[in-house]
Amino acid sequence: MIGVLLLTHASLGESLIQCACHVLNRRPTHVLQLGVSGQDDPLDLLPLASRMCDWVDDGSGVLLLTDIFGATPTNIAMKLRERGHREVIAGVNLPMLLRVLTYRERDMAVLVQRAVSGGCDGVIHIK
Repeated sequence: MIGVLLLTHASLGESLIQCACHVLNRRPTHVLQLGVSGQDDPLDLLPLASRMCDWVDDGSGVLLLTDIFGATPTNIAMKLRERGHREVIAGVNLPMLLRVLTYRERDMAVLVQRAVSGGCDGVIHIK
């Protein structure tokens, strides 16, 4: 099962996990989050984020989900990226996370594709 690490600003990652727990009626395994505050030094968080990747990785890899491309959480995640084993997607939202939790038994390429499509499909203009 592919592990999941959410690297987000403040408590957004934990909030998304809690919402997923509500929908799934359980806390998913191999899922952690690391909240980044404005006072944090990214270089100080990098070793912790790397250890967290190791904690959720059962050998199948880790998908790192971040909130805003170009921001500190994504910059940390990009330093942890290992093509095919640790992949990074920016723009996490609840539909994306639910899709990830549903398809993590698949391979990384399929999971990345499903995650991105789930995140995009979850954005709907209601008229």
